[in-house]
Amino acid sequence: MDNLTHSLAGWALAETGLRHRTRKGLVALVLAANMPDIDVFFGWAPWAPLAMHRGFTHGLIGGVLLMPPLLAALLWLLDRWQASRGKIAADARPLRFGWLVLLSYIGAITHPLLDLQNVYAVQLMSPWSARWFHTDGLFIISPWLLAMLGGGIWLARRRRRGGAAVLALGASIAFIGANIGISALARDALVTSEPYPQPDRVFAAPAPVKFWERDIVWRERGVIAFGHYDPLRDLTRLDRKGAGLPDNMALPLVQRAARATAETVKFLAWSQMPVARVEAKGCSARVTFADARFTGPAMARNFNTVVDLKTC
Repeated sequence: MDNLTHSLAGWALAETGLRHRTRKGLVALVLAANMPDIDVFFGWAPWAPLAMHRGFTHGLIGGVLLMPPLLAALLWLLDRWQASRGKIAADARPLRFGWLVLLSYIGAITHPLLDLQNVYAVQLMSPWSARWFHTDGLFIISPWLLAMLGGGIWLARRRRRGGAAVLALGASIAFIGANIGISALARDALVTSEPYPQPDRVFAAPAPVKFWERDIVWRERGVIAFGHYDPLRDLTRLDRKGAGLPDNMALPLVQRAARATAETVKFLAWSQMPVARVEAKGCSARVTFADARFTGPAMARNFNTVVDLKTC
């Protein structure tokens, strides 16, 4: 999810009353809710789980277990430094380190739970496993979720009571749960629509505004296909389906290109629906790798990497 959504999730939790438990309670929840995205600064790292976005720092070990105490310690040191310089008000609430740690944990767990909801997916078990997990419950920026969380925070602060924030968080959880259910219906609709495919991988991407609609991409025996699901039109069938295209990943030239550069190896480790386009000319060939999740009719087209090869 986008960092505004992560921030609002942490802030909404703070407005339930948690921010009053300790000095810097609000800061701890908001920063912890964003903390796993620190991996965007470590793409150069030689350790693959750290270099991979939504890898180690988004997993149950790195992002949820190990990082929150580090954040709490940094906030405690900052508070000590501010106190030594007379920057803490005399009537400020006390700093309780135990609560600071707990709030950092609470904020941190929201991050992988939210990122789990979109087709980009999360390596929850990193570094033990490179498996990607996803529920396809939300578009990566959901205006509906932003409105719920933002409205709850505004009302809670205006009324100086946490009820509105609690209600907003409850409504957000219900909204996400309903969307996970819609994606499950979309996957069921796929296999019950002619010619009744039996895919080995399916992604059901929600639309940003019409959240009930799904852009479906699936792979079956090396063929990628796209479709569309709208439960308001038909609850049990796709309403649109395109012709399948070969992913070309089994071609010898593509296999060679897949090992040609470190960048390509890293891209394919991230890609969950890789596809390749081969352009041959004379004694050279260009292989462009992309991910079918982001090459569909309504998806971005900038997730790719290119390899040039000599063929003779």
